[in-house]
Amino acid sequence: MNKETLAIHAGYGKDSQGTMAVPIYQTTAFAFDSAQQASDRFCLQDLGNIYTRLTNPTTAILEARLAELEGGASAIATASGQAAIFYAVANLFESGDNIVISDKIYGGSVTLFKYTMKRFGLETRVFENDNPESIEALIDDKTKAIFFESLSNPQIAVADIDAISAIAKKHGVISICDNTVATPYLINPIAHGTDIVVHSCSKYMSGQGLALGGAIIDRDGLTEFFKDNPRYAHFSTPDASYHGLVYTDLPFPAFNLRIRLALLRDIGATPSPFNSWSLIQSIETLALRMEKHSSNGQKVAEYLESKSEVFNLNYPGLKSNKYYDLAKKYFKDGLCSGLLSFEVKDKDTAWKILDNTDIFSIVVNIGDSKSIITHPSTTTHQQIPLDEQKEIGITEGLVRLSIGLEDASDLIEDLETAFNS
Repeated sequence: MNKETLAIHAGYGKDSQGTMAVPIYQTTAFAFDSAQQASDRFCLQDLGNIYTRLTNPTTAILEARLAELEGGASAIATASGQAAIFYAVANLFESGDNIVISDKIYGGSVTLFKYTMKRFGLETRVFENDNPESIEALIDDKTKAIFFESLSNPQIAVADIDAISAIAKKHGVISICDNTVATPYLINPIAHGTDIVVHSCSKYMSGQGLALGGAIIDRDGLTEFFKDNPRYAHFSTPDASYHGLVYTDLPFPAFNLRIRLALLRDIGATPSPFNSWSLIQSIETLALRMEKHSSNGQKVAEYLESKSEVFNLNYPGLKSNKYYDLAKKYFKDGLCSGLLSFEVKDKDTAWKILDNTDIFSIVVNIGDSKSIITHPSTTTHQQIPLDEQKEIGITEGLVRLSIGLEDASDLIEDLETAFNS
């Protein structure tokens, strides 16, 4: 089936009442028919529900739908995008290991890796997104993952997914792609060789800023990859915390199975059933919204390209953009979402633009139906020192726009007023 159909039907065949809309199973726990059934479920002899921290029927539909949309083997839903990234990486490393990350990723991901996870014993090494070959010199026998974004926030850089995935495979290292901005409607990184895809579902997946959520999707075949693999030995050796369970011995995708049985169990950053239900409703219209976001984004980018005050305009749908060819190669019909950024001469000029828009709201989310304007240097990336910000393309004059579903001419008029104020 095509993605538009999968987004509406995947994972749900109507319940016993014939309910067309997916029900909300708003419950913390589930009753067992007997003591034997309770025991069987805890030892995985019966795969029914136990507790919503681990599984929930509404969340299971969301997970099945996301796995289908990304072309993956399975999916795990999490409480947020940051939780998804944390779980995906924590599932692979132990103290003393390292991760190789792109120099063009979201500021919150940078601080997660460089500061928070450093305290867990993870070393972070940075490669040049525009030069995938730079990855190879950073890999050693302690490298557990290569992490990048398909379409980066806020630099709006397109990753050469084929090249990065090929290097990961050459060295036997797991590749993880954050596909939040592009969404599975525009690209499926797994189809280009990526092992793991993560999402902040709070962005375009939600589409109206109504629900927090994240997701991890693993590719088919990872169980065989992990078997007797010394780089990831914990997948094929007994887990003392689960009565000696060996994940690669079970007939389920080993990567996400371990996240569910170990990390969700122990850390518990699980989505509420209501948020899972809300995301399911939103995903049904993802294709329509991404078409409109991208169309509006293209029109606003073309307007900004004509402004003398604007330089370093970042939108790969423009022929003048250095990522134009990669966008044409990877993204459906060359659509590039509604996220763009540009520079003006300094922070004061940037703040003046923010403060003089009417339709655009000053918000740090993206992917909303309503248009958003942000100054990354003093918000999403403020925790990163200014010199480090500049190294990853965040200047004090950078403005990020998340183009919504309004009429593009109204958005352009709003920006024109702000530039002239």
